[in-house]
Amino acid sequence: MTSQTTVDKTGPADEVPAGSGPAPAKGLRGHPWFTLITVAIGVMVVALDGTIVAIANPAIQKDLGATFADVQWITNGYFLALAVTLITAGKLGDRFGHRQTFLIGVTGFAATSGAIGLSDGISSVIAFRVLQGLFGALLMPAALGLLRATFPAEKLNMAIGIWGMVIGASTAGGPILGGVLVEHVSWQSVFFVNVPVGIIAVVLGAVILTDHRAANAPRSFDLLGIGLLSGAMFCLVWALIKAPEWGWGAALTWSFLGISVLGFALFAFWENRVREPLIPLALFRSVPLSAGVVLMVLMAIAFMGGLFFVTFYLQNVHGMSPIDAGLHLLPLTGMMIVGSPLAGALIGRTGPRIPLAGGMACTAVAMFGVSTLETDTGSGLMSLWFALLGLGLAPVMVGATEVIVGNAPMELSGVAGGLQQAAMQIGGSLGTAVLGAVMASKVDNDLAGNWAEAGLPKLAPEQLGQAAEAVQVGAAPVAPDTPPDIAAKITDVAHDTFISGMSLASLVAAGVAVVAIFVALLTKRGANAEAGAGVGHL
Repeated sequence: MTSQTTVDKTGPADEVPAGSGPAPAKGLRGHPWFTLITVAIGVMVVALDGTIVAIANPAIQKDLGATFADVQWITNGYFLALAVTLITAGKLGDRFGHRQTFLIGVTGFAATSGAIGLSDGISSVIAFRVLQGLFGALLMPAALGLLRATFPAEKLNMAIGIWGMVIGASTAGGPILGGVLVEHVSWQSVFFVNVPVGIIAVVLGAVILTDHRAANAPRSFDLLGIGLLSGAMFCLVWALIKAPEWGWGAALTWSFLGISVLGFALFAFWENRVREPLIPLALFRSVPLSAGVVLMVLMAIAFMGGLFFVTFYLQNVHGMSPIDAGLHLLPLTGMMIVGSPLAGALIGRTGPRIPLAGGMACTAVAMFGVSTLETDTGSGLMSLWFALLGLGLAPVMVGATEVIVGNAPMELSGVAGGLQQAAMQIGGSLGTAVLGAVMASKVDNDLAGNWAEAGLPKLAPEQLGQAAEAVQVGAAPVAPDTPPDIAAKITDVAHDTFISGMSLASLVAAGVAVVAIFVALLTKRGANAEAGAGVGHL
């Protein structure tokens, strides 16, 4: 265990030996479980915004007269800002204190949410979404840093389990809440709902949160390192976002990917030479920490990529409303809510290796089950696979987070939290892009043959391309005046072709999960988890 000292920056700067944590908190200030409640409320709005806004996009497009590209930027601008700045934001927390960065992040997130709701033009919506992503990046690593500093090692897994439960429930519950708000109130309410929640988090944070900063916390900033890492991350995420539009073989796609690789190489070169690096590369000499980062990426590829197609399957193939589709995903949400704290307790007893491997095995089986879904599959069988997916994801979300944060020194807990979140964001982007390419390729290969076999009129190449774009999201390319019998045939062809593409993409996701099982075997309990833990009120 790394020997170090922690300092309480909100009260007297009393230093305590490593491993014993700060003096027990009196009252609310610094209380571990109230700290957990506070940071959970903060991260809830960020996780919720990742999925709730997708439901509001059609209404925003119609109300503001936006183009399809504009609407894409509502999501892409937020995601880019979040993914690119997470690690730097974690460093800010390590330098200035996670309490301060958390409060700034929550305040800014609530303020920009309100500003989006008051916007009367698409440009201002996009601009405030970018700012929202920046503030979200501030509070997410800070939340993990606060948990790491407040909870002792034997309780940290349980705390992260509840934290993961909140994120999972918020992410999966976004479409349900978004559907209700858009349908019965307005698209603006999707953003206004963050304001009162943010105010509650700020008030609780001001009263409850305490900073426990390491005495050897960073004192300077690696500005060139920040620039190189941010540029490399931007080029990587931008290439993944635009690859479906540009094409995976396009020069633009590979140019951005090449610049990204060069940026990461220059970043690694510089980090080995600067006195106080943004990310000490020695951090990755920890095999468990590196395995935890890789595992988080692989989990997000399988989960986010697979779930992307499931939402289209429920809405466009089964014809469900957004609310009904969200309700059909409740087994997944429910198992994550129940499974996350249980996984935290199990990992606390046995260590992360077996629960993580078992979780990825469940995920692999669940994604294989999703690959067997048909156009007429009933709700019962769907619920079984969704529940198994939630059961598999819970220990991975909890365990991989603890492995990453717990194996980092206390003074780098914010950077470690940023790494965890960045790995998840990049994995989600990779999953959507790669599995989307698998889907597109399968649809392109099968659609013309399926169309001809159904006896439908031959389509010109341009028409076939337009039809394939619709089929990739499960929609049937039926013209308004198409006779009912022809429309039924087109719908059958579209849905059967979509199912074949989703099946192949789900099998790829299952394969990724199988690889992750072996990565999970390289993990172990955080070697530095004891360094910052408080013991009061437990």
